[in-house]
Amino acid sequence: MTAKPMNQMTGPRGYGATQRVRTLREQEADVFRRVNYGLKAALNGDAIDRARAVSDNRRLWLAIEAALVNPENLLPEVTRVGIMRLGRGVQREMDNQEPDIEFLININDQMIAGLSGDPG
Repeated sequence: MTAKPMNQMTGPRGYGATQRVRTLREQEADVFRRVNYGLKAALNGDAIDRARAVSDNRRLWLAIEAALVNPENLLPEVTRVGIMRLGRGVQREMDNQEPDIEFLININDQMIAGLSGDPG
């Protein structure tokens, strides 16, 4: 049996060699993408799927609110206030008996664009 030569892609460090450092903004955008994936799936799902997706979205926006009120948050105050107001609108929509899932997806898409450096 002949051993295969190890190269950078199959060696013990091969996986790490293909990874790049992701910025915090990219990671935050990915969280929105994952939540949006669930919301989009819920559009054609049943009541349980919708409830689960809205619940995930609610947890995301509650975490955002907690981060915005943290005294160590470095975002400019005007930005924090704007995102906080947007989040409160999202929370109100999610409090409806039948939340507008497409609205929630749209808002999350706008957050993804902003975090990705795409002004829209």
